[in-house]
Amino acid sequence: MSSRSQDHDAGVQSITTAAEPLSVDLARRTRRYLWQMSIRAISFVLAVLTWNHIPVWASVGLLIAAVVLPYVAVLLANAGRERPPGDGPVAVDPRGIGPGAGVPSGLGGRP
Repeated sequence: MSSRSQDHDAGVQSITTAAEPLSVDLARRTRRYLWQMSIRAISFVLAVLTWNHIPVWASVGLLIAAVVLPYVAVLLANAGRERPPGDGPVAVDPRGIGPGAGVPSGLGGRP
């Protein structure tokens, strides 16, 4: 291969490293949230319908699940996309920035 095609290949994104589209990510998170809320609704209905028919601890467990699941579902739905390492804000050393232009030498702009 020529050096020109090697240079071109270095700048091309591989399909295996490309992030999934935002629409796919949003659809996946929405489906997961709806499944978790469905499980919550079923847990609540089962707890109410079976209160006197199964041991109380089982009904209480279903109620606890119905209370805790919304919190977990919202956390997972809002988790969003995973960022690759190094893809975030970069810390800058303030000493490397310098004083800038037009900075007064004393308080109130007096020397």
